Amino acid sequence: MKEYHINIFYSEEDGGYIADFPDLKFCSAFGITPQEALNEALIAKEEWLKSAKSMGKTIPRPKYFPAIYKVAML
Repeated sequence: MKEYHINIFYSEEDGGYIADFPDLKFCSAFGITPQEALNEALIAKEEWLKSAKSMGKTIPRPKYFPAIYKVAML
C-alpha cells in the first residue's frame, strides 16, 4: 500500500508545527519541532486507522499527491 502524504507546517498561532494527513479527515498532530510533529502524527495515524476499523468505517486509499511532485517528475 502506498503511504499517506503528510503535510508539516509552522503555526504562528500555536507556536509550533502541525502535521496532518490530507487523506485522513481530522487526523493531525502538534509538535514544538517538525520531527516531534511528525512522530506524533504517525502515532495519530495508527490510532485513526485502528479506530476507523473498529467502527467499521471505510479506510480511504492514499490519493493526495501535491502538484509539486508532478512538476519534479517531469
